[in-house]
Amino acid sequence: MIKEIKVKTALSPSLLPGLDYALNPYRGCAHDCVYCYAPSVLHWYKGKWGEDVEVKVNLPRILSKEVRTKKKGIVGLGTVTDPYQPAEGKYEITRRCLELLLMHGFPVCIQTKSSLVRRDIDLLRRFPGIEVGITLTTLDDSVRQTMEPGSSSVEERLRVLEELRENGINTWVFLGPVMPYITDIEALIDAIADVKPGYVLVDRLRLKEGVRERVSEFVRGFDPGLVREYESIFDGDEDYYLKILEMVIKKCEEKGLRCEMNRLW
Repeated sequence: MIKEIKVKTALSPSLLPGLDYALNPYRGCAHDCVYCYAPSVLHWYKGKWGEDVEVKVNLPRILSKEVRTKKKGIVGLGTVTDPYQPAEGKYEITRRCLELLLMHGFPVCIQTKSSLVRRDIDLLRRFPGIEVGITLTTLDDSVRQTMEPGSSSVEERLRVLEELRENGINTWVFLGPVMPYITDIEALIDAIADVKPGYVLVDRLRLKEGVRERVSEFVRGFDPGLVREYESIFDGDEDYYLKILEMVIKKCEEKGLRCEMNRLW
């Protein structure tokens, strides 16, 4: 369900490395990823995550006031919601905010799972030093459809990464979360290397409040044989992630990709 709301603030201080501000044009996210921990961060959000989306219809107006008074800094779009989720196709809140940020000289870093970002290439290429990151969790699109049902296909995301780079836009890949025994690391990095992003940021599965239950339910339906392995990881088995980290670093080096780990790995 889509609900139009009005907000009092636009830019929020960000605690994420490399970002000064967070700008989220929507509350909730229709991508409905099984591993998403945003609902555990937004305790005050009462909607049903994955179905209910609140559109901040007055956000561009509020932002237009804030960019005149706030100190310039890097603005992250997509910290707790996807700025290019389906509602953006109709409302264009993200695009209107980008126009304001460009006009007032605010650097931008975007993260999305949507090919809709392609629509704004004409605008994005005008930002000096802009970075656009695409999240990839699996190379198998049948797995993607089950795990991230509302998102763009794997093929579309890889194609967008290539188009962005060809238009002079700095790209990166968020390879995460690594889903134990599901994410084919080697195949995925091979595909990523072909579209030549600036770097790859790798993250593990984060078991925030409610995530363990959703992931457990997903695994039982996806492959019951993995339930025991996941329970072991949930209970603190770090060996799997240490091996994965070594594999990712080695594979990225082989492919000439710069690899960075989430600081909380």
